[in-house]
Amino acid sequence: MTQRLTPGGQGPARRPGQRSRAAPPRTGRPVARGAEAKDSGDTGRSANRPAARRAPVRRTNAPQPRRFTGRATVLLVVLIALALGYTYPVRVYLTQQSDIARMEQAQADQRQRISDLSEQAALWRDPKYIEIQARKRFYMVKPGEVPLVVLTGAPGAANESGAPPQEGESQPANPWYDTLWSSIQAADSTESD
Repeated sequence: MTQRLTPGGQGPARRPGQRSRAAPPRTGRPVARGAEAKDSGDTGRSANRPAARRAPVRRTNAPQPRRFTGRATVLLVVLIALALGYTYPVRVYLTQQSDIARMEQAQADQRQRISDLSEQAALWRDPKYIEIQARKRFYMVKPGEVPLVVLTGAPGAANESGAPPQEGESQPANPWYDTLWSSIQAADSTESD
């Protein structure tokens, strides 16, 4: 146990209720507990023991363990530096992998489109397919055939062409020029009166 010094540094401070002891000589060496009591004339228990049994006991203050030693701190700093050093390359690597996956998907889509167009081009090499498409798209016929074109409109369009609008349906608004002409006629009829 360390001794408390007084503020002036004159020596150990006395605690209330503590006996005064003579201070051990300051030699720079630790003094055994039993030797201190023997020198001070105290008739404690250690003084009654035979000398052969008494072993010098040295008490030292154990250093308080620190949370991190110097090596652990250096290791932690190195690990953090490595982690920070590898974050950018890992991010670049992951970005490149996603770009590669996106490009591979685009290539697969292009290959599918190319195969579809190749199949369609193979159909256009057949003269029968060309003849069918000419009849369907351009209404072409062979010499001597009579073309018949059936015009179809929306279902019920021909039936409803002259019918008045049903209730609940609003009539479309007049075009702007009809509205203008009717306002001019209304103004003319008002001036004439």
